[in-house]
Amino acid sequence: MTGIVDFAIGRARMILAIFVCALIAGLIAFLTLPREADPDIPFPFVIVVVPLDGISPEDAERLIVRPTETEMRAIEGLSELNGTASLGAGQLVAEFDVPFDADQSVLDVREAVDMARREYPEDVREPVIQEFNSALAPTIAVQIYGEAPERALYRTARVLEDELEALPQILQVDIQGLREEVLEIVIDPARLETYGVTYSQLFNAVQSNNRLIAAGSLDSGEARFQVKVPGLFEEADDALNLPLSRSGDTVVTLQDVATVRRTFKDADSFARYNGAPAYTLQVVRRSGENIMDTAAAVRALTNEISQSWPETIRHEFSLDLSTYVRDSLQSLTSSIMLAIILVLIIVVAALGLRSALLVGIAIPSSFLFSFLLLDLYGLTVNFMVMFAMVLAVGLLVDGAIVVVEYADRKLAEGATRKEAYASAGKRMFWPIVSSTATTLAAFVPFLFWNSIPGQYMAFLPLTLIFVLSSALVMALIFLPTLGSVFGRKGGVVDTSSAVAHLNAEEESDPADLPGLTGVYARTIAKLVKRPVMVSLAALAVVVGVVGSFVATASSMRTEFFLDAEPEQLYVFVRARGNLSPAEQYELALEAETRLAGIEGIKGYYTVAGTPPGQSPFDGVGAAPADSVARIFVEFEPFGQRPNGRLIERQIRQAMTGIPGVIIEIRPFQQGPPVGKDIQIELRSNDPVALEAAARLMRGYIDQMDGVTDIDDTLPLPGVEWRLDIDREEAGRFGADVTQLGAAVQLVTTGTLVGRYRPDDADEEVDIRVRFPAEDRDISRLDDLRVNTATGAVPISNFVTREARQRVDSISRRDGKRVLIVRANADEGFAGNLLLADLRGWIDARVADGTIPPSVEIDYLGADEENAEAGAFFAAAMTASLFMMAVILLWQFNNFWHVILTLQAVVLSVVGVLLGVMLTFPYISILFLGTGVVTLAGIVVNNNIVLIDTFQRLRSLGMPVDEAIVRTAAQRLRPVMLTTVTTIFGLLPMVFQLNADFAHGVLSIGGPASEWWVQLSSAVVWGLGFSTLLTLLLTPVMLGVPSRLGHMMRRLLGRSEQVATEAQPAE
Repeated sequence: MTGIVDFAIGRARMILAIFVCALIAGLIAFLTLPREADPDIPFPFVIVVVPLDGISPEDAERLIVRPTETEMRAIEGLSELNGTASLGAGQLVAEFDVPFDADQSVLDVREAVDMARREYPEDVREPVIQEFNSALAPTIAVQIYGEAPERALYRTARVLEDELEALPQILQVDIQGLREEVLEIVIDPARLETYGVTYSQLFNAVQSNNRLIAAGSLDSGEARFQVKVPGLFEEADDALNLPLSRSGDTVVTLQDVATVRRTFKDADSFARYNGAPAYTLQVVRRSGENIMDTAAAVRALTNEISQSWPETIRHEFSLDLSTYVRDSLQSLTSSIMLAIILVLIIVVAALGLRSALLVGIAIPSSFLFSFLLLDLYGLTVNFMVMFAMVLAVGLLVDGAIVVVEYADRKLAEGATRKEAYASAGKRMFWPIVSSTATTLAAFVPFLFWNSIPGQYMAFLPLTLIFVLSSALVMALIFLPTLGSVFGRKGGVVDTSSAVAHLNAEEESDPADLPGLTGVYARTIAKLVKRPVMVSLAALAVVVGVVGSFVATASSMRTEFFLDAEPEQLYVFVRARGNLSPAEQYELALEAETRLAGIEGIKGYYTVAGTPPGQSPFDGVGAAPADSVARIFVEFEPFGQRPNGRLIERQIRQAMTGIPGVIIEIRPFQQGPPVGKDIQIELRSNDPVALEAAARLMRGYIDQMDGVTDIDDTLPLPGVEWRLDIDREEAGRFGADVTQLGAAVQLVTTGTLVGRYRPDDADEEVDIRVRFPAEDRDISRLDDLRVNTATGAVPISNFVTREARQRVDSISRRDGKRVLIVRANADEGFAGNLLLADLRGWIDARVADGTIPPSVEIDYLGADEENAEAGAFFAAAMTASLFMMAVILLWQFNNFWHVILTLQAVVLSVVGVLLGVMLTFPYISILFLGTGVVTLAGIVVNNNIVLIDTFQRLRSLGMPVDEAIVRTAAQRLRPVMLTTVTTIFGLLPMVFQLNADFAHGVLSIGGPASEWWVQLSSAVVWGLGFSTLLTLLLTPVMLGVPSRLGHMMRRLLGRSEQVATEAQPAE
C-alpha cells in the first residue's frame, strides 16, 4: 500500500492537476450548497385530522378517535399513538420508529383511516392526513398590519399570498389570523312565524336552488347543442329572490323574511402586530432552496408590492431564519478562520514557514473536498455541518503535521526533498491510517442513533467522516507530492538542528539534547525505572478527580440540549372560566401594554382566543391548556440589544400583577423538541382514578419550592350547556332531534345549508342560516320554537337545559386516556434535582396505594431524553472502544500495547470531569456526551504514534529502556504539535470568540456561539489532561512487560539456585 506514495511523487504533474481540479469543484460546491438552520431531518410523525362541525369531545372520542385507534394499532413500525378528541374534530398523531419511510408510513395510515371510516358519522368531512415535515417550517414571516378595515387587510394579504407563491423558491404561504368568509342568511323569527314558513322549508329552498345541473346535450340530427342550466349561486344576490312558500297569488321569497350578506365567521381569535390588527403570512420554501436567497426574494417582492398599498397598511418581517442562519454561519466561519490562524502560528513556530504553509494548505483543501462530498451526497450546509468543520480544524492537520515533521527531520539529516517526503509518506502511512480509523470509529456509532436527537446529531459524524477521509488523502497523497515539488531543497545535513540527532542509527544519547526535548528525555529515563511509583501517582490523580466530581455532581444542573440565550420568546396569558373571545382580547391587550418601553424588543405578535391555525414549528411545544392569549416577542439582533436573558427577566417583572391571570414566559425552543423540565404523564382506562391521581400530583407540585410555570391537561373549570330531549314528548308535538338541532344552530354558529364559490374567492364559502345578533343568547334557547305541522312549538315543552362541567378535549395515548402535569425549574434551581425529589414522593404514593396500580406513570421531556441519550452514549462508547481495539490489534498485534493505547480514553474522561467541575455552569447531556465519545477517537492518536515508533526501534534490536527514551524524544514534537493545534483550533469556540475580518471587529458571546461551548470544552479539557498524563505514563508503562519478564526470570533463577545449591550466574 505504501507504494502509492512513490506512485504519487513519481506522477507529480497528474496528482497536482487532480488536486487543483478537486479544489475548484469543492469551491463551486461550497458557493452553491443550500444553507439551512437546523438539519433537515425526517420527523417520524404522521398526523390525522378528522373534522366534523360541532361534534362534542365525548362523541369525537367514541365515534372518531377510538375506531381510528383500533385500525392504526396494527400498522407496522408504530412506536406511539396519541389521540385528541376536541370540539369539532378528532385528531391522531402516529409516531414511528426511526429510521422510517415517510411515504410508506403515510400510505399505511391512509389505509387504516379508510378502514375506520365505515364507523364514522355520515357528516364527517374528508380526513386530512399529513406528514410532520421539518421542511414545512416557515423561512420568514410577513406581518401585514395597520388601522385599516378588516376587508382591506384581508384582500391585501390574499393578493400578497398569490404573488409570493408565484416565486420559484416558495412552496406555500400560510396566512395566520384569517377568518373564513361566510354567506350569512339572517332570518327574522317574527316574520318567519307571520308568513308560516318553517325552518325546513327555508333550508330546503336554499339547498334545492343551489345545485349543479348536468343537463347534457341535445342532438337534433342536423346539429348538436350543449344545454346548460345555471343552478349554482355565483353571488349573494342570487339567494334573495328564492321562493319559500305561496299564499294565494302571493309568493314569499327569502328577502321577505331574511337579509343576505357576505361577511366573515364570528371572531374566535384576534391577531395583532405591534399593537395594530394584523395578518401573518408564513412563507415556506421548497426543499433544497437556499434560505438566504429565499428570504431576500420575499423581502424584495413584498417591498415592491407594498408601494401600491394605502398608508394605513404597513408591513414588517419577523421570524426571519436567514438572519439567524447568516449570523450563526458567519460566527462558525470566523471560528474556523481564527482556528486556522492559531494553528498556523503554532506550526510556523515549530516547523518554519515553508513547512507550515504545506500544513496550512491541508486545512482549506480538506474542507473544500468535504464540501464536494456533501454536494455529491445531496446534503446541505447547516449548524451541525459547520460545527463538525470547526471540530475538525485541529484534527485534520494531525496527519499533515506528522508527515511534514518527519520529512523536516529527514531534511535536517541531509535527505533531498523528494527522498524526505517519500520516506515520510511511507513511514507514517500506517500510523496515520490507523489513527484516522480509530478517530472515525468513535463517530461511526452516531450514524446508528435511531431517535430524533440522533438524526439531528448524525450530521456531525457524517461531516467528520468526510473531512477526516479528505485529510487522510491529503496527508498521504497530495501532501508528499506537494512537498516533493515545493518543499525545502535539503541534501545538506543541518548540524545545528536537534532533531537531526534523533535518528535510530545515531549513537548520541537523547538525554544529552538541549532544550525541552532533552529535559523530557532525561525525565523519562528516570521514571521508566519506577513504573509502580508513576502508576500510583497517576491513579491518585484519577481517583482524586473522580471523587471530587462524584461529591459535586449531585448538585449540578443538567439540560438535555442547551440553556442558550433566547432571541425570541412567548408570553402566555393564562386564565380560566367561560371567557368570550372579546374578554380574552382585553386580557391580551393588558399584557401587551406591559411590553412598552422594554429595551431590545424588535416586535411582538399577539393572538388572543383560539389560534386559527397553529404551526407545529412555532417553537412552543405544548402550550398551556388554559392559555387565552399568546404574545410572540422577537428581540433585536445580537449586538444591538442587551443580553437576551436580561430582556426575559425584564418581561417577567413587567408582567407581574395583572389581576386574574397567570403569565408564563417561555423562550423559543431550538434543537430537538424537549419541553418543560418536569413532565409527568399519567395513563389509565379509569377516568376517575386518573383525574384524582393528576390532582394529587398537581397539589404536591404547587407547594414545591423552586417550581414555576406549572400547568396540566386536567379539565378546565367552566360551564357547558346540555339540552336533554324527551323523545316521547317531542314525538307528540311532531318534532324530532334533527329539527331541534337545526333550530339550536340558528342561535349558535348558524345552520349550514350549502356552499358556493364566488369569482373573487379561492375557496368555497359556507352558506349559513342564523338568527340576528340580538336573538343569539343563552336565554333565547328557552324561548326557541320549532315549526311543526301543527304550528310553532316552544322547545321548552320537551327539552330541559342543564349546566355541566366543561370538557374542552380528551387526550389518549396508546389506547388509554392520558393527563400530563408539567412545570419548569425556577431561576437558580435545577430541574433534574427537583424531578428526583418528585419521583421519590410519587414512588412513596404508589407504594402506599394512594395512587392506584391502574394508573401508569411515565416521565417525559428532558428526563426521558436524558435516559435514552445516556443509554446510547454508553453503547456508543463500548462499540467505539471495541472497534478501536480491533484496529489497534491489527496494527500492533500486542494486547498490552492495545490496553496502553485505550487507557488514554479513561484519562480523557477524567479530564472532562475536571473541566465540568471547574468551568461548566450546567451539563448538556447531548453535547457533553457527544464530546466524550468524540474524545475517545482523538486521544488514542498520540499513543498510536508513540507505540508505533517504539515497536520499530525494538525491531532494530534496540534495548527496551533506550527505545523508550528515544521514542519519547522523537515523538515529543509531533505529539505536542497535534495536541496543541487541536486545542488551539477549538479555543475560539470555548471562549465564544467571533472575529469579523471584513470589518476588523472581535466580539465575544452570542446565542449561536453558546451552542458549541460544552462540546469544544469537553474536547479541550479531556485532550489536554490525557496528553499530559500520556506523555509520562505511556513511555513508562511500555517497559512494564520487560521488567516483569526480568523479575520472573530472577525469581525462577533464585528458585533453581536454591534447588541445586549452585553458584549464582551473572
